[in-house]
Amino acid sequence: MVKSSLKKISIKFGNYIDPEINSKHMKKDIHIPVVSDIEVAVVYEYNDIYKTDDWNVYIINNKNIAVKMMVIVSQGFSETKTTSLLRKKLDKLPANSFAKIELIQPDLFKLNNRFQVTFFEGNTLYEKTFLFKENTIKEGTLRMIPEIKKRGILAV
Repeated sequence: MVKSSLKKISIKFGNYIDPEINSKHMKKDIHIPVVSDIEVAVVYEYNDIYKTDDWNVYIINNKNIAVKMMVIVSQGFSETKTTSLLRKKLDKLPANSFAKIELIQPDLFKLNNRFQVTFFEGNTLYEKTFLFKENTIKEGTLRMIPEIKKRGILAV
């Protein structure tokens, strides 16, 4: 067995500093903004076109300013199953408004349903993950969502 005599060294090139050494110092300098006044809801509503009762996902902006460049990535998952990712982009969601994101099939209610929402408010990038836990989307848990004026469920 050959014993190595190599030592770990840190090298500095100009202003570059080894991130492994300074990561503890840089983490405190990173500001991660908290998302507030943005919600995701699943709403049970009648579809006039197809004459059916549908479950739809909405994004709600309760802020007093518009948010821009919003991207919503949704996925259902459990310990044994995972659905494909769905992506939706909204260029702008006006202040105190909402938008329908997608239709959600009842077969997915037995899975956890995750909605990762990313957007700009001014020049700041925000990100939050909303979750509907498995078997929580059902008619018995519906309540009035005042912003949409329809019955639904808010994500946690």
